[in-house]
Amino acid sequence: MPKLKENARVLIMTAVDAERDAVLRGLDGDDRFEVRLCGVGPASAAARTAAALAEAAGRWSLVVSAGIAGGYPELAPVGTLAVGTLAAAADLGVETADGFASVDALGFGASRIAADAALAESLLQALAEAGLVAVSGPIVTASTATGTADTAAERAARVPGAVAEGMEGFGVAQAAAHADKPYLELRAISNAVGPRDREAWRIGDALSALSAAFAILKEVVFE
Repeated sequence: MPKLKENARVLIMTAVDAERDAVLRGLDGDDRFEVRLCGVGPASAAARTAAALAEAAGRWSLVVSAGIAGGYPELAPVGTLAVGTLAAAADLGVETADGFASVDALGFGASRIAADAALAESLLQALAEAGLVAVSGPIVTASTATGTADTAAERAARVPGAVAEGMEGFGVAQAAAHADKPYLELRAISNAVGPRDREAWRIGDALSALSAAFAILKEVVFE
C-alpha cells in the first residue's frame, strides 16, 4: 500500500480503555487517526469495527487492530512489539477423529486474513530504526486465551511462525476485508503465551511500548 495522503483517515480499534489511552498518547493529538473501542473477543471486534466502517464508507483509508498481547517466547518475548503479517483465527474449525480441521480445509471460508504487506514491512523497519525491538509474523486470534503449554504448542503448530496471540485481530480484519480496506495489526507483548502467571506480566511496560510504537506509526503511514 502506498503512503496515505494527508487528508486520509485511519481507524484504530482497541479492546479496552487502557489500550486506547496508550495509543492516543503515542498519536499525541493527531486528528488523522480515530481510536475506538471494539470490546474483547473477535465477535465484538468484528461487529463494532463493521459499525464504524458503515458510518461513513469512504472516510477510512486504513484499519488497525492494536493493543497488548501474549507473545510466543521463542519469537516475541515479553517487552517486544509484534507487527502482524496476517490475522489467524486458530480455533475456527471443527474437531475430527484425526485432529483439528480449519474452515479453510473444510471449504467453509477462510481463517486467515493478510495484513497490508508493504505497510507492515515499513513499520517493522521504522520501529527497528527507532531502537524498538519488534518482530513480524502471524498473530493468532482466539476467543479463549491460551492458558496451558499444550494449548500454546497446539496453536503454534496450527499457525507456523505465529509471534503473538490476541483476542480481537481476526474480527477487526474480517470487518476491514468486508469493507475492502487495508488492515494492520500492532501489538505490544505483555506476557508469554502459555501457562498463566500474572505476576510475570508487564502490562504497564507493554502499554508504554504501544505508545512509543504509535508515535512511529503515524510517521510511517502518511506521506
